[in-house]
Amino acid sequence: MLAEPEIVAPDEAPLTEARMRSAVTARDARFDGRFVYAVRSTGVYCRPGCPSRAARPENLSFHADPAEAEAAGFRPCRRCRPDEPALSEQQAEKITRACRLIEAAETPPSLDALARAAGLSPFHFHRTFKAVTGVTPKAYAQAHRAGRAADSLAAGETVTGSLYAAGYGAPSRFYADGAERLGMSPSAYRKGGAGERIAFATAPCALGLVLVAATGRGICAILLGDEAEALRRDLAARFPRAEIAAGDENFAATVAAVVRLIEAPGAGFALPLDIGGTAFQQRVWQALRAIPAGATATYADIARAIGAPAAVRAVAMACGANALAVAIPCHRVVRSDGALSGYRWGTARKAALLAREGER
Repeated sequence: MLAEPEIVAPDEAPLTEARMRSAVTARDARFDGRFVYAVRSTGVYCRPGCPSRAARPENLSFHADPAEAEAAGFRPCRRCRPDEPALSEQQAEKITRACRLIEAAETPPSLDALARAAGLSPFHFHRTFKAVTGVTPKAYAQAHRAGRAADSLAAGETVTGSLYAAGYGAPSRFYADGAERLGMSPSAYRKGGAGERIAFATAPCALGLVLVAATGRGICAILLGDEAEALRRDLAARFPRAEIAAGDENFAATVAAVVRLIEAPGAGFALPLDIGGTAFQQRVWQALRAIPAGATATYADIARAIGAPAAVRAVAMACGANALAVAIPCHRVVRSDGALSGYRWGTARKAALLAREGER
């Protein structure tokens, strides 16, 4: 059905002996940590991804973990060291610690300082950090600071107090990236959108009706539904104090571009987005945009991609908070068993979008 192979982690599928044998034959390191295999002729047990010489199939036995293999009389391979954490786990642990350092610091730590704490060179650390989280250390720090500022503004703190509490050394640094990440100016955010002008329009599309809304910076909402008034109420609830007005004739081109995206969700989208959201939500949404058209990922996949493997429920909540249907493709996220699961705009629309992408 899909033009790209489905992104489903190995630990989401039933683990049968046939699958284990296939993983060992392919030296598939994605299965490392799920099981180990032992070779009767050598008395050694290995990870599935071990690069050692292939053993005869009849000499293999499979074990749930190193403890089970050792209880059966096998010793760990000196090459792949299956009794130690997998390299991917070690990297994820190092990057998770780096994320905590960034979050705890009053000002963003330097790349060199983060790399030293992780025991890596700056180049290797930067590459590994981006591979694990999907963003650079600098982008992660910027998003986290903006998220702290957003929480402080929402709690009623002044703009000046919020920016300094979030670790911005000067107001100019905050205004350089704060408005983009908050979705509007800091003062407007604090006032529930007061002073912000949002243009909107609704139009028929292949999935019913679509409401498109935009600030001066870009599209801030793409909402799907069946009733124009219900979509309008949804927009008003998101920006309760903003000035919301019908878009002019020039806005029609923006709406048409969104409709084309819905018709062909894998075709790409060049219009600017005014995303907003918390630091965590932005990490999730960026990971969603990295899923290729025609492919799917599980909530667990996304949690691992942003360096927070235990945050599966929080990832699901961030998907549900997405206000930019199709442009931020939360429809590409499925349950671990492959089921479509929930979708803010209905599972029928989710199925239709995936089907359209599969026809590319």
